[in-house]
Amino acid sequence: MSDPAPTPPAAPPPKPSGPTINIGDEFGTAKRNLPPAKIVLIAIAAVAVVVAIGSFLKRAKPQASGTLDNVVAVEIPGQTSTMAALTFTLHNTSDTILYVRTLQGEIKTSSGEQSADAVSAVDFDRYFQAFPSLKNGAQPPLPPETKIQPGESVTRTIIVAFPVTLDAFNQRQSTTVVVQPYDQTVPIVMSK
Repeated sequence: MSDPAPTPPAAPPPKPSGPTINIGDEFGTAKRNLPPAKIVLIAIAAVAVVVAIGSFLKRAKPQASGTLDNVVAVEIPGQTSTMAALTFTLHNTSDTILYVRTLQGEIKTSSGEQSADAVSAVDFDRYFQAFPSLKNGAQPPLPPETKIQPGESVTRTIIVAFPVTLDAFNQRQSTTVVVQPYDQTVPIVMSK
């Protein structure tokens, strides 16, 4: 028998005409799925600028403004305290009714800051009888729960007692009235 004819060697496989997939590459990585870092940083910066501008425009603002017009103080005998009548003008600058929640007086002295709640409006006459000089320039009291209509201005007085001597009070750096309205996060601050 004769030997079969040798088979010619097989032709090499044809080369693909398009791109090939390298099995060694990982396609689930950030390099393949995210845009370039420069574009991401620019987008984050743009969002931060928009948020900052929006926060500034929508920030909480006081519902009213005012001025502290008159400060009269007397020393409480036998104590190291001073009682002060603070007269101020308050103007409701908003378009809603302002409801007074709390009233405070504050002073800043060389030894620090002191604050005190306003005494009850019912006790004004009693304090004016005990300390007649407190009445100098005093106006009617501004009790809590008072309503101030939009655009309305009122001139009122609060009386507060600070735990400092009259000399320390007279050497104070500043005096402030703080009115905290209901439903507002920002108090109305009037300083002199």
